[in-house]
Amino acid sequence: QVQLVESGGGLVQAGGSLRLSCAASGRTFTRDAMAWFRQTPGREHEFVAAISWSGGSSYYADFAKGRFTISRDNAKNTVYLQMNNLKPEDTATYFCAAAPSYTSEYVPGPESRYFEVWGQGTLVTVSS
Repeated sequence: QVQLVESGGGLVQAGGSLRLSCAASGRTFTRDAMAWFRQTPGREHEFVAAISWSGGSSYYADFAKGRFTISRDNAKNTVYLQMNNLKPEDTATYFCAAAPSYTSEYVPGPESRYFEVWGQGTLVTVSS
């Protein structure tokens, strides 16, 4: 079982940037597709971005395109989410999640049910 620990959240003004990190340990991280989701109180997890185990394939929610970038460093067992031009509506707890995959370019669909391991989340607050 892989364990995930997010970090990098905090308070930032609108227009600012943050980089979230998700450190993985346990089973072979390099065989997992990874994703970021976010959640606000009373709502379901909302897909943000996902990346294949090779890093060669990725896709984003519409709101994240052009502002967020997902990447991974398999040597460090870490996946990142670079967030630029942040908006107050980006305020949420951000979670990373892992899904086992059997090909290097496979990326699961943008639904939380495809991801079986989750971190504890890191809070991002964007002030206006």
